[in-house]
Amino acid sequence: MARKVIAVVLPLLLLCASVLGILLLCIPTKDIKDTPNFKYGIVLDAGSSHTSLFIYKWPADKENDTGIVSEHQKCEVHGGGISSYADNPPDAGKSLELCLSEAVKHVPSERHKLTPIYLGATAGMRLLNLSNPASSNDVLEAVSSTLQSYPFDFRGAKILSGQDEGVFGWVTANYLLENFVKYGWIGRWTRPAKGTLGAMDFGGASTQITFATNAGIEDKENEVNLRLYGQSYKVYTHSFLCYGRDQVLRRMLSKVLKAFSAFFYTVDFIRTVMEMPVNSIADLNATSEEICSTDWSKLKAKAPHLESLLPDYCTSAIFVYVLTVNGYKFDNRTFPNIKFEKKAGDTSIGWALGYMLNLTNMIPAEDLGVRKGTDYNSWVVLILLFVAIMLSALVMLFCLFRSGKDQTI
Repeated sequence: MARKVIAVVLPLLLLCASVLGILLLCIPTKDIKDTPNFKYGIVLDAGSSHTSLFIYKWPADKENDTGIVSEHQKCEVHGGGISSYADNPPDAGKSLELCLSEAVKHVPSERHKLTPIYLGATAGMRLLNLSNPASSNDVLEAVSSTLQSYPFDFRGAKILSGQDEGVFGWVTANYLLENFVKYGWIGRWTRPAKGTLGAMDFGGASTQITFATNAGIEDKENEVNLRLYGQSYKVYTHSFLCYGRDQVLRRMLSKVLKAFSAFFYTVDFIRTVMEMPVNSIADLNATSEEICSTDWSKLKAKAPHLESLLPDYCTSAIFVYVLTVNGYKFDNRTFPNIKFEKKAGDTSIGWALGYMLNLTNMIPAEDLGVRKGTDYNSWVVLILLFVAIMLSALVMLFCLFRSGKDQTI
């Protein structure tokens, strides 16, 4: 009797289990996306006085076609800018080797061949190209040869225009201030309602001013159109070549005037060493007069670690005042809107990050991995297995039914 019960119950259990398994496999499931891998990009900012190497990374799936880029690593190249190697171009390439070797260590080896590397040269090389095009080409060829010898995806070494330098600096500043995109508390990237800010850059051989505008731009050479994070921007930018720190110094030396530093370093000196505010045009004018009239021994006592640079700050403060008030026409109403910054968070403010952000528009996104409860092949095998079990159970029940019927007869 027990055998008969088991003989009936077993196929019934198998039948129920197989039907339940098939039903579970047929219930709609939601795909679960894997955490995206990171992509990397390398930009060398070949400035007039020095070169910096930046390693950036961003999630491979992007956000509205533009990478969410962060600074992964930075390396300062020893020596002067690549334009200073005009008389010995091969040394320009050699000067980059130490930082490139660091980049090899900081980018995962499996990503080396997929990591684009760019070199952008700014006003120092623009001036060299104007005065000696042959030397300029030799320097670019030397650095290109060095970059190609490393295991990255070399995308070129070029001289950026003043407009490029200004626009990409503007992109960097507004990106770091979260004016393009922001990670909200709900766990999603959103586009803030606030507008963008203008950017001024005081470099070694040029100075740039850049801002977004809806007004018409008279000179189309100063107009640049960008598309970032699904939004279009019309940007005005103008670069003043030969009005950077080093170039103005050369002209001033002819009048026995010393050199001066850039916006941030000048204002930082005023605030930290002179302990004076820079909140208005009157403040900036007053601090300039104070620095220039302070006794040398008192000035040296305030900042003994800056003794070699102290002669610069009088001229520097005056030039910053003249440039912002007479050159860029800031007044008492607009001057308080200026923020003198070198970094935002842990990221350097400069054109390199903006350059990489723009270039990520042209780097394809990678498909995210998708995880299911079971992959497709396993799902098919399980369906077939449950069907086989169900058929076997039905055959067993059919045989038991026929056997019982025959015994009754």
